[in-house]
Amino acid sequence: MAVPTLFQPIRVRSHELANRIVIAPMCQYSAVDGQMNDWHLIHLGQLALSGAALLTIEATAVVPEGRITWADVGLYDDATEEAMRRTLEGIRRWSDMPVVVQLAHAGRKASTETPWAGGAQIAPGTARGWQTVAPSAIPFQDGQNPPTALDRDGLQRVIDGFVDAARRAVRAGVDGIQLHGAHGYLLHQFLSPLSNQRTDAYGGSLENRMRFPLEVFDAVRAVIPEGMLLTMRVSGTDWVDGGWDLEQTIAFAKTLEAEGCDAIHVSSGGLSAAQTIPIGPGYQVPLARGVKEQVDMPVVAVGLITEPEHADAIVANGDADLVAIARAALYDPRWPWHAAAQLGAQVRAPKQYLRSQPSRHRHLFHSEAPMRAEAPWTKAADGRYV
Repeated sequence: MAVPTLFQPIRVRSHELANRIVIAPMCQYSAVDGQMNDWHLIHLGQLALSGAALLTIEATAVVPEGRITWADVGLYDDATEEAMRRTLEGIRRWSDMPVVVQLAHAGRKASTETPWAGGAQIAPGTARGWQTVAPSAIPFQDGQNPPTALDRDGLQRVIDGFVDAARRAVRAGVDGIQLHGAHGYLLHQFLSPLSNQRTDAYGGSLENRMRFPLEVFDAVRAVIPEGMLLTMRVSGTDWVDGGWDLEQTIAFAKTLEAEGCDAIHVSSGGLSAAQTIPIGPGYQVPLARGVKEQVDMPVVAVGLITEPEHADAIVANGDADLVAIARAALYDPRWPWHAAAQLGAQVRAPKQYLRSQPSRHRHLFHSEAPMRAEAPWTKAADGRYV
């Protein structure tokens, strides 16, 4: 029986991915002073056993003021680096799934409350609030505290933050880095004419608006190992007239590919409160298809892809090379298992779970020894496992 396209391997730079399913980055708003903790180990650990091909760590701020909320994960000092290293070490004791971290700066959408506390902006000078920065002094919503427009020194500090975070990510042991250029955060703010109204070399024309995100990309590419994955997540459109759109996204994607980008993850929206989004299953897939028609690098589709047959059709039809799942994976952390069972494919599972294979799906799990063969830790004198 032919292997469904969704479960066929694909090579991305130096990594042979087992299938076409990617776990998308999902903010957990559960860090303490930017540091990952046991929640992240539990959350990411279960997803690393899911049978997907690649796991993406949530938006990780490159500087403290780049966090969306005060509870975001960061990678900007020794404590945040060590916390990520410990989390990755725990995951890798039991899973060999490649792990990518999404490096981000929230720009004018920073300094907010957690979503379950309302998500409102927190003004600078108040508890858990700080002054935001952006390409131009235009707030995300009317009535909010406006961001400070980045001057040349500020731009360099942001680039330095991305570079420092990339180096820390390499030391922590990630397999790749994704730069967050979507959802209305800082790099997207530079791309869109709605948020970027600068009159210098970083504003105005499409070439100028792409300049800063490309400078960040090139600076990160220069400091990570040659074989390490470096990808970009973009919003294919702002869903607002006169904003960032698919045509500009394609131009940006072509330039990224020429600069050595390994894959592009096409999402949408997030930049303007005036956006009008036609929500529905796979509503962003046409954006991914538009990009894929113009580039050779792998393209990832995302957005309300919840059914296995739909996911398989996206890659089988050539709309994208991979699909990313997010909320579907939170609801069902074994989504790839269930997709494989439904499509008649095979998937890897931890040996501890092999006996869970349903009798009606006798060939669901690969026969070879899956995941980590043995736990590579020993008990130290102080009782810790190392």
